Amino acid sequence: AVALLTLNRPDALNALSGALLRELGARIDAVARDGQARALVITGAGRAFCSGGDVRDIIGELQGSDAEGLLEFTRLTCELIRNMRRLPKPIIASLNGTTAGAGSCIALASDIRIAAEEAKIAFIFVKVGLAGTDMGATYLLPRVVGLAKATELLMTGDFISAPEAGAIGLYNRVVPRDQLETATREFADKLARGPALGLAKTKEMLNREMHMGFESALEAEAVAQALCM
Repeated sequence: AVALLTLNRPDALNALSGALLRELGARIDAVARDGQARALVITGAGRAFCSGGDVRDIIGELQGSDAEGLLEFTRLTCELIRNMRRLPKPIIASLNGTTAGAGSCIALASDIRIAAEEAKIAFIFVKVGLAGTDMGATYLLPRVVGLAKATELLMTGDFISAPEAGAIGLYNRVVPRDQLETATREFADKLARGPALGLAKTKEMLNREMHMGFESALEAEAVAQALCM
């Protein structure tokens, strides 16, 4: 009942190529339609989870793009994050190693993050002259770690260690590398045994209530819980 997606470009530290980005999106759509899959795990092969956009395949190609082409690409990356948040099934990012740039945003858009002790993380966009506001980062990160820490991470682009990421709430669990697969599987199995509708509604309401006032949220929760009942 647990679907597993592995980013499999270990020699390139699982950097996102255009093809890999599209394939990842297509696979997430397939999981949404799969009646047997009740939870999704995303991980990486080798020593990195995902090091961001591929320097030649994505960044190099974008240097020759006009404004319309650049916007088309940034909307494509945001669509991946949108589909992850809309997926009515829990997503666990199993962070096996270095997580940076777009990889950090994929981890951030997941519902749960379980990391190996080696899994340092950075939102490195400012390191290459871009804004930290990429793939939902300036929306989601303050809601996970608070505005002050999110501002620091997005404005410096510096890596932080897995223990520090755990301490600020960015990682849910930090485990020794040889225990990562087991810890991820146990957590995923626990979610997969849970109530599918109840978990889907929980994720939906976490998303929706980000935009609501307290009274509106209470009413929306009353309706959602009555539906589950």
